[in-house]
Amino acid sequence: MIGFPSGVRIHLALEPHDMRKSFNGLSAVASQLAARGLESGALFAFTNKRRNRLKILYYDRTGTCVLSKRLETGTFSWPAASSPGMTSLPLVPEALQLLLDGIDLRGAEMRPWYERQ
Repeated sequence: MIGFPSGVRIHLALEPHDMRKSFNGLSAVASQLAARGLESGALFAFTNKRRNRLKILYYDRTGTCVLSKRLETGTFSWPAASSPGMTSLPLVPEALQLLLDGIDLRGAEMRPWYERQ
């Protein structure tokens, strides 16, 4: 189990990416998704076309880290772009944890008392 700090920003890349990419390739994609890229302190999540692999990229001030997960069966329930030209979706850490655990985020919603600014 991986825990994410409550204040971390997460950018979920909506388009599939080549999972052969590692540090440099995913860093270039991250810089396209956010203005400051990895230096912003955010996590960047990527998946492949079949939606059975996931990589999370982040920079911890000493170096770049890549977390990887491969599903043995099934696929991740990856959100689609809600408008044309949308390349990433901001997520809260709890939503990313649900996605990693195989929960379909469509129809799932935060209770009003749980939402934060």
